[in-house]
Amino acid sequence: MQTILGSGGAIGIELAKALPEYTSGIRLVSRHPVKVNPDDQLVTADLLQPEETLQAVAGSSVVYLTAGLPYNLKTWQQSWPRLMANVIDACIAHGAKLVFFDNIYMYDARYLSGMTEETPINPPSKKGKVRATIANMVLDSVAEGKLTALIARSADFYGPGIKNTSMLTETVFKPLSKGKKANWMGSVDHPHAFTYTPDAGRATALLGNTPDAYNQVWHLPTSAKPPTGREWIEAIAREMGVAPNYQVAPKLMVRLIGLFVPIMREMVEMIYQYDRDYNFDSRKFEQHFSFAPTPYLAGIKEIVRSDYPNLKK
Repeated sequence: MQTILGSGGAIGIELAKALPEYTSGIRLVSRHPVKVNPDDQLVTADLLQPEETLQAVAGSSVVYLTAGLPYNLKTWQQSWPRLMANVIDACIAHGAKLVFFDNIYMYDARYLSGMTEETPINPPSKKGKVRATIANMVLDSVAEGKLTALIARSADFYGPGIKNTSMLTETVFKPLSKGKKANWMGSVDHPHAFTYTPDAGRATALLGNTPDAYNQVWHLPTSAKPPTGREWIEAIAREMGVAPNYQVAPKLMVRLIGLFVPIMREMVEMIYQYDRDYNFDSRKFEQHFSFAPTPYLAGIKEIVRSDYPNLKK
């Protein structure tokens, strides 16, 4: 049995699609689980509750943690360490391997132009400090010999069928599809890498089923030489057949908008990711597994085809 904790999100769904290549026993766990494959086993659980987490993990050989929490600093500070402790304890109790799907918030902001698995950990934001804490909980348990685990890190992600969790979808795809201006934070002049969610799902499943991949950190496959913000907007608009109109929100504007829009208030401390080059190096994974990431234009084409079929070029 291989179990996905937090199965309903963009990554959990793509991971569930990929796992039948490796196992016939797939368990999907969330507050409101929904089948992805016909034979998926569904388990309802609150991962903030130790007993429910313990029961959800029982009988699993591999556990994938792809859960997300509301994008709110206070919630993250209060809930992420509890959730991670519950998952680690459950995996240790049942002898399950853990695959933690992570982001790059803990990386030193001075190194975003060429992020690798060796990039220094020096979180520049409060959310980044939370992510560093929970990643260290996993790595410390591994170092102590209590747990077999790996961390799979992704850049910001994009892909078909994503709802409410992709910055690129919310700020560029959706507005342009409605004839509105795209929005971009910081500056449109810097390249910004995005990981394609179908690639992330396939790669995470592959890592989970590769014994020698454990007890280390992996960057999930992400196409090199990313477009700048302006180039992202132009490419998406071109594929949709609409004008590439956009507006840029510098930090001060994001802060002002945040007075009225809570989610934008949460983005103020993350502006640093958009005011400099953001390049995500996944050569370790690509070379080890001979895996070619989906090119950016191909990803854009598939999203427009899948999610915006009524747009005419």
